[in-house]
Amino acid sequence: MDDDKPVLEQVTDAVSTAATATTEAVKTVAKKVRKAAKKVMPKKAKKAKKAKKAKKAAKKSTKKSAKKSAKKSKKAAKKVVKKVAKKSRKKKAKKSKR
Repeated sequence: MDDDKPVLEQVTDAVSTAATATTEAVKTVAKKVRKAAKKVMPKKAKKAKKAKKAKKAAKKSTKKSAKKSAKKSKKAAKKVVKKVAKKSRKKKAKKSKR
């Protein structure tokens, strides 16, 4: 403590230096937090993008498989219709021979 300065002045100086020190400390902490957040955030964003891509791929594959199964079922139905038509023609031909 300075004996030359009045007590009030010394107290105000101490408070102002403490306030400046705290603001500077807060600024440095904020910078560190921002840096850490930047390091963490891209990883999370990449994971989210990967999840989205996987979801889209799954949707596409299900659509493709649904289309394929629909085509197969159409083909199978056509075959069944052809077989039935062929059998009925044979039956008609047998009847007409009698």
